[in-house]
Amino acid sequence: MTIAVVIPYFQRTAGLLVRALNSVLAQRDVADVRIVVVDDSSPVPARDEVATLGASRFPIEVIVQPNGGPAAARNRALGSLDLGVHRVAFLDSDDAWTEEHLSHATHALDVGHDFYFSDLYQPGQTVGGFARAGRIAVDDHPVIGEGTTLHSYRGDMFDQIISGNVIGTSTVVYDFERFRTQRFDEAFFSAGEDYLFWIACARAGARFCFSSSIEVQYGYGVNVYAGSGWGTDGYLCRIQNEMRYRKRLLELGLTPTQRQLIDAKIATLRYEFADDVVHRVSHRKPLPIAVLREQWKLDPQTLVMLPINAGQIVARRIKGQPAP
Repeated sequence: MTIAVVIPYFQRTAGLLVRALNSVLAQRDVADVRIVVVDDSSPVPARDEVATLGASRFPIEVIVQPNGGPAAARNRALGSLDLGVHRVAFLDSDDAWTEEHLSHATHALDVGHDFYFSDLYQPGQTVGGFARAGRIAVDDHPVIGEGTTLHSYRGDMFDQIISGNVIGTSTVVYDFERFRTQRFDEAFFSAGEDYLFWIACARAGARFCFSSSIEVQYGYGVNVYAGSGWGTDGYLCRIQNEMRYRKRLLELGLTPTQRQLIDAKIATLRYEFADDVVHRVSHRKPLPIAVLREQWKLDPQTLVMLPINAGQIVARRIKGQPAP
C-alpha cells in the first residue's frame, strides 16, 4: 500500500528538513512511499534543502504556498494526493523518525486498525513522552501479536485526547482511504488543529493503535511556543490559541465531567493571561491592544476577571507565594 509522508515546512535554520527527510529515506521494510513537502513561504526554501540530498530512494514533491500555518500546509498536501495513496504519515520538518516507524505502523494498520501513533522523545529529553506525561498505562492495552511493542488502544480516545492527549503529530500514520475527506481546521493557525483532527477521527469510529517504542525524536525548530516567554506577544497568543481550542471543545457535546475539566482549564488560562499582564505592567512593558481586543472577542470573561485575578497575583507575589 502506498504511504504519503506529509511534511509542512517553515524554518529559519538550514539542515532541519534534510534531517527529517533522511529519516524517511532510512525507513526499513517499506517500498511504496512518496513524500510531499509543503513550503509555507519558509525563509529557508524547501527546494534548496531537497537539492542537497541528491538521488532519493522515494519521490519527493515540493509545493510552495503563501504562509498559512501548519493546518493549511497539511491540507494542501492532503488535497494533492491521488486515489493511489492508501495511508498518510505526518512528520514535522524539525523532527525525525527511527528506522522502523513506518514498518511498525504498516503492520498495525494491516491487522485492522485505522490510526497509529507512537511514543516519542521531546526536545532535550531522555525519557519518553508516555512516561513523562503519565497519561497512558501501556499494559492496559492488548498487545498486537507476540513479542512486539504494538498495542490496540482500549478506551475512549475522545476522552483521552481532551483530558490528556498522548498523540504526537509526527508519530501519526492513518488510513487515508477511510478518512480521505478529513482536514485540519485552518482557523486554528498554530495550536489545537491537530487535536481536533484526531478527535474527528475518533468520533467517526477510528480504531486506534500505538507503539510503546520511541519512534520519533522531536526537534527545536520553529513552533508556536518558540520565543513565547513571559512579556512577549507570542505568550499571550499561545494562551489565546489554547483557549480557542478549549472553547471549541465545549461545542462538542461533552459529559458533565468533561465540561468541568475544560471549564477548569479555561479558568487557568484566564489566570495565566492576567499573570502576564501583571508582569508587563510591573516591568513597564506596553500592553498589546490588538491582542486584548482579540481576547475580548474570544472570551470577555478574561478581561472581566482581570482585576480580580491581577489582585490575587499581586498579593501572592507580595507574600512570596509560588504560583498555583
